[in-house]
Amino acid sequence: MLIPESRPVERSEWTSLSDDDVVRRVLAGDTPLFEVLMRRYNQRLFRVARAVLKDPDEAEDVMQHAYVRAFEHLGQFEGRARFSTWLTKIALYEALARARRRDQPRRPAKGGPERTPVEAIESAEPDPEQQALQGEARSLLESTIGGLAPAYRMVFVMREIEGLDTAETAECLEVSEDVVKTRLRRARGMLRKALLQRAGVATAGAFSFHLSRCDRVVAGVLQRITARTH
Repeated sequence: MLIPESRPVERSEWTSLSDDDVVRRVLAGDTPLFEVLMRRYNQRLFRVARAVLKDPDEAEDVMQHAYVRAFEHLGQFEGRARFSTWLTKIALYEALARARRRDQPRRPAKGGPERTPVEAIESAEPDPEQQALQGEARSLLESTIGGLAPAYRMVFVMREIEGLDTAETAECLEVSEDVVKTRLRRARGMLRKALLQRAGVATAGAFSFHLSRCDRVVAGVLQRITARTH
């Protein structure tokens, strides 16, 4: 289906476009406009993927696979849920599948939380992004969140760090809103003594998705999409 307006969209107009507007234009052939969606949700997808996986570079790879999959199945998005929820679920499933292939403990999308904590989120050799994190407090925050059981960690990252509401978090994880509230309450309790009261760290800056990584993901996905459309 063609859209009546075929004029190229300037970057200054991106913020005025809804997700559904962008989807319609991309489906009508304005493929480069898919960048709007990537720029809009890179931070969220990175945080969600990293909440499942320990390696930020692997989380970035998951993002690219998720975006390509979303582009390939964009025509199947029917608008019954928010586009952001649909996209987040694609990234979450990709991350969970990657974790299972690596023989890590399963990250359940349903059912009760696992009881065994996982290792803190850290790498053997700090990369430039990690070195750029502001101070020991933020590193402590990330490692402490990483030490939560996966079910608690995913809820905490989605609700407290990324700022999703209870309903969207529940829809992404395919659990009830009551389960989300319970896991979030327990996660806060686990973190409070160890981190929030002790260090007084603000969570908003954790697991930041830096501009260089954002540009790299966008360029990589656009290259793969272009190859599929020519």
